[in-house]
Amino acid sequence: MTDWRPSSGPAAAARRSALLARTRDYFDRHGVLAVDTPALVGAGVTDPNIESVPVGGGYLHTSPEFAMKRLLADGYPDIYSICRVFRAGEHGRRHLREFTMIEWYRHDFGLDAIIADTLGLIRHALDRDADALLATVIDYRDAFIAHAGVDPLTDPVAALARAAGADEALAASLGDDRDTWLDLLMSTRVADALAPDELTVIRHYPASQAALARLCPANPRVADRFEVFAGNVELANGYVELTDAAEQAARMDADIERRRERGLPPARRDAALLAALEAGLPPCAGVALGAERLHMLAAGADDIRDVITFDGDCP
Repeated sequence: MTDWRPSSGPAAAARRSALLARTRDYFDRHGVLAVDTPALVGAGVTDPNIESVPVGGGYLHTSPEFAMKRLLADGYPDIYSICRVFRAGEHGRRHLREFTMIEWYRHDFGLDAIIADTLGLIRHALDRDADALLATVIDYRDAFIAHAGVDPLTDPVAALARAAGADEALAASLGDDRDTWLDLLMSTRVADALAPDELTVIRHYPASQAALARLCPANPRVADRFEVFAGNVELANGYVELTDAAEQAARMDADIERRRERGLPPARRDAALLAALEAGLPPCAGVALGAERLHMLAAGADDIRDVITFDGDCP
C-alpha cells in the first residue's frame, strides 16, 4: 500500500511558518531586499563535493548564489532569497535531496561583520537572545589542534590519517587527498567535540577549501570562510566573497579536474557568473543557511524528517 501520509503534522508546519516569518522580519528590519532566482539553470556546480540534478538540457540549482551575484553585479542592494534547492545523492537524518535554503548578501561586510549578522539572524529566527543561545568563535586551525591533535595547515597527510585512526583500506582509498582527510577529521573529530548546547563558529578555513571565498588579506594561507554549527550539526556556510573573475575561473578549472580524477559527472564553468565577476562584483559577504536544520534546532529534533511535510516521492 502506498504511504501517502506526510512526514510531520500541523504543529511542525506552524513552527516552520513562524521561523520563516521571523527570518523575513530580520531582513526587513535590516533593509535587505527579497529576490527570486530561477530554479532551472544552464550549468551545474563544479564543486566536487556537490552533485547537481540534471533536468532536460539544464540543472536544478543547488543554490541561488550564482544568480544572486549577477544581481549584485548589476547594482542591487543587500539581498536575500528563501528558496528550494536540489542536490543529488543527499539523503539521511540531516540531508535532503530537496531542501530550503536561506541565502543573503551584504555589501562591504568583512568576516567579523558577516559572522555577527549570521548569529543575529539565527537568534532572531529562533526567538532567542545572546544569553539564551551562546556562541563561540574559533579559527579552523585552533579547532583542529584542540580537538583532533593536528595542525591542518602544516602537518603531513600521514599525521592526518593517524589522527583519523585510519586503517590500510581507508588510507588507500583517500590517498594523498589532503582536503578529504581534513573533511573526515572535521566530521569525526572536530564537530563531535563542539559544545552541544551552543553555537560554534569555525572561521578561516584553509586556502585549499576557499571555495567562493577570498583569501584572508592578513594571512593568504587561509580563506575568509566560516561555518556555524549547533552542536555537531552544520547550520550555515559563509564567505567574504571572491570578486576576481580570473581567480574564480582558475578555481572552477581545478574543481573540474578533481571531478575528473574522482570519476564524477563532468561539469563546466558558469559563463554568466564569470561575466558578472568581470563586469564587477562589489565587495560583499554572503551566507547560505539550511532552513530545515534551523527548524531541527528550534524543535530539538534529531532527524530532518521530523520537521518536513514530505520526504519526497522520488526513489
